[in-house]
Amino acid sequence: MQESENDILRRVRKIEIKTRGLSNEIFAGQYHTAFRGRGMSFSEVREYRAGDDVRDIDWNVTARSSKPHVKVYEEERELTMMLAVDVSGSRMFGSVARLKKNVMTEIAAVLAFSAAQNNDKVGCIFFSDRVEKFIPPKKGRSHILMIIRELVGFVPGSRGTKLSEAVRYLTNVIKKRCTTFILSDFLDPARDREEFGDALKIAGGKHDLVGIRVVDPREQELPDVGIVELQDAETDRKVWIDTSSKAVRDHYAAAWQRRSDEIGELLRHHRIDAAAIPTDGDYVVELIKLFKQR
Repeated sequence: MQESENDILRRVRKIEIKTRGLSNEIFAGQYHTAFRGRGMSFSEVREYRAGDDVRDIDWNVTARSSKPHVKVYEEERELTMMLAVDVSGSRMFGSVARLKKNVMTEIAAVLAFSAAQNNDKVGCIFFSDRVEKFIPPKKGRSHILMIIRELVGFVPGSRGTKLSEAVRYLTNVIKKRCTTFILSDFLDPARDREEFGDALKIAGGKHDLVGIRVVDPREQELPDVGIVELQDAETDRKVWIDTSSKAVRDHYAAAWQRRSDEIGELLRHHRIDAAAIPTDGDYVVELIKLFKQR
């Protein structure tokens, strides 16, 4: 059922009250500590000194002056945060207390308010199996509230998932180095796995990427409830299975674990920090843990 304008505004307000408080009390300092120094900007050129990194030599100036010169960089006082948010059909699943969509929305809001506390810009990419919407990075509370409102009320044109599309788009549209949080269940088709890896390799060389995987406990193992019909949220494919069979439940759990391990290995291979956050868990604890490991 489509939410009314007033319903959306009420939910945005509730999310703001909850997540802004968390950002002020907990995350602003953690965020700043975890991501400071990640953005560097060019400052000046000076003569080479013993101990300087040879990779910073400015060969054009060196050739003109006949003396080695290096580029000097300084930490940017203002960073840019991008939120790449999965809006595919599978986000509408939740078997316990909350939908994956609602958990992603709250996490995105907490991160956005944390960035705002540090006077950083925040932008957003909504993606399914294509880029659905791009919100350019800006500062300010009203801008963040607009992002939250879109997260709550946005209706995507497609229900599929293609993570590589979002990462490629990020590389193409954001020229300046930024910190990007990919909020998704990472349930993309196996055929996209190689393209996703290639996209991560390119984007990771330019931006600071962080993966936040939101999962539901019922996705990890099946309950023993007899014969049930399951429907794929993205393709509408239906299948009947006998959950009373231990062999079926074990096979499903093993397949899920294998896929989960593959996702984790892919992110580690590209040196991307990641956190797995269950819909029935405390994302505050997991986010703090993620920030501290950086």
